[in-house]
Amino acid sequence: MTTSSKTLGAWFEDFGREAFRLETLDDYSKSGGVDAYRAFLAGEPQPEDYKTAGWMTTVGDAVATGKRIYRVHILARPLTDYLRFELSWGYRRNMTAGEEFFILDTTTQENPIPDAPDFWLFDERVIGAMNYDGEGKYLGADFLGEDQLSRFLAYRDTAMAQAAPFADWWAKYGE
Repeated sequence: MTTSSKTLGAWFEDFGREAFRLETLDDYSKSGGVDAYRAFLAGEPQPEDYKTAGWMTTVGDAVATGKRIYRVHILARPLTDYLRFELSWGYRRNMTAGEEFFILDTTTQENPIPDAPDFWLFDERVIGAMNYDGEGKYLGADFLGEDQLSRFLAYRDTAMAQAAPFADWWAKYGE
């Protein structure tokens, strides 16, 4: 059920306070940054267009006006090649624009929210459930109704309560 006439991209311009993201996949390599991922795997430097991607402007503009963009990634070690790329290049790059990251590491514990899908939650009221194919290609977002809100707020709260700040986690487990 779609409850928003806006696209997911438009919500990044229009949210008022915060945008939260839950990531659950080990591989998003078919969803963007494909050239940067190839460069990472080849041991090459970050491409300039990756360093200055539009997302950096989106995050920087939001944070400059007092908004918060933050996410939790549920993962287990050892990291996939894609997660090594996303965390070492993507997260560390995005942090410079003000995005906040947290890791819910399930290597030695059960996933507390195994049924949670990938999603964005804007201002604790708009849910954009993310759809991916089996190879990590983004297929679009479904905006869910208010009847789903308490479940998605619980996903966020549980993830945040059990996640470690990325910088602390990376200092311990980063590659």
